[in-house]
Amino acid sequence: MKLPPIILASASPRRAELLHGMGVRFKFITAPAEEIHDDQLTATELCQVNAFRKARAVATAHPSSLVLGADTLVTLDGELFGKPRDLTDAARMLRKLAGRTHQVVTGVCLIHLRTRRCRIFFERTDVKFKRLSAAAIRRYHAQVNPLDKAGAYGIQEHGDLIVQSIRGSLTNVIGLPVERLRAELAAW
Repeated sequence: MKLPPIILASASPRRAELLHGMGVRFKFITAPAEEIHDDQLTATELCQVNAFRKARAVATAHPSSLVLGADTLVTLDGELFGKPRDLTDAARMLRKLAGRTHQVVTGVCLIHLRTRRCRIFFERTDVKFKRLSAAAIRRYHAQVNPLDKAGAYGIQEHGDLIVQSIRGSLTNVIGLPVERLRAELAAW
């Protein structure tokens, strides 16, 4: 696949690892755009807006590159779970998710300013958590830093301790829907 130089508008090591696994050559630049939080937007809308803001901020300085921006949120019954403020907030999030099925939504933006092309899409995955006691939550957070992860967990890091099942893309839950991204890049 012949693509312009690719830039990942993120410092996420998980997203970088997933792109490497796809065999994509890229460099990464942390997007200077602040993520917005708006209770009037759904998780899918908010993730796509934030992915666009990140990609556009980097693309402005690199118009000949294909810039990839992404944003992931966890949602349950309309409540959005981004990155927790602290460990207390992280524990609160896992208590709410425990024993229930929530959705992980990742918005992705591919933008190439030189050719004025932009493609924005999202992927949604259902994740069912095990029932979790306060002790189980403490044990999980003792092994995994929840502060840089939407919903205060990383399925790729001891996910077996908290996750009962998933329906959909595992890589989406990690932070980048690889299957869909591969198809979008092929169509580019």
